[in-house]
Amino acid sequence: MLSPTGDSGRGTAPWSLVVFTLDGQYALHLRNVERVVRAAEVTPLPRSPNIVLGVINAHGSILPVVNVRRRFRLMERAMEPTDCLILAKTSVRRVALLVDVVTGVIERAPEEVVPAAAIVPRTEYIEGITKLDENILLIHDLDSFLSLDEERALDDALNSIP
Repeated sequence: MLSPTGDSGRGTAPWSLVVFTLDGQYALHLRNVERVVRAAEVTPLPRSPNIVLGVINAHGSILPVVNVRRRFRLMERAMEPTDCLILAKTSVRRVALLVDVVTGVIERAPEEVVPAAAIVPRTEYIEGITKLDENILLIHDLDSFLSLDEERALDDALNSIP
């Protein structure tokens, strides 16, 4: 099993997870989440990676908005007033993740989380899998959302903002 810090040691601390929906249920570690806000108008960002919708001004900071549906190859849809932005931080930058709804925070014991690689080898973006009620909950690794090339392209695009 994985520990809450993401290593393969059997940690005893529970995993605190923020649960959100995109046609199904997903989760991120609470430690990565700064806050959840209502979706806002997104300003297009030229020359940004395909999964970046654009940028928003979040309390004086310019944050890239990541289209999570596009990253997971889900059917895209227009942004709706009820959508949410999860303001989160990776090991490299702060980002806003566009999601349908944030349903809450849950805790899971480490033994309740199965490493994604144990079920599907070379699974990108997914750190672990657990159950929520009778459904499967995929726990995403926010640090792997952007590839190295996407990180570079995003840096270049952000640096071109006057």
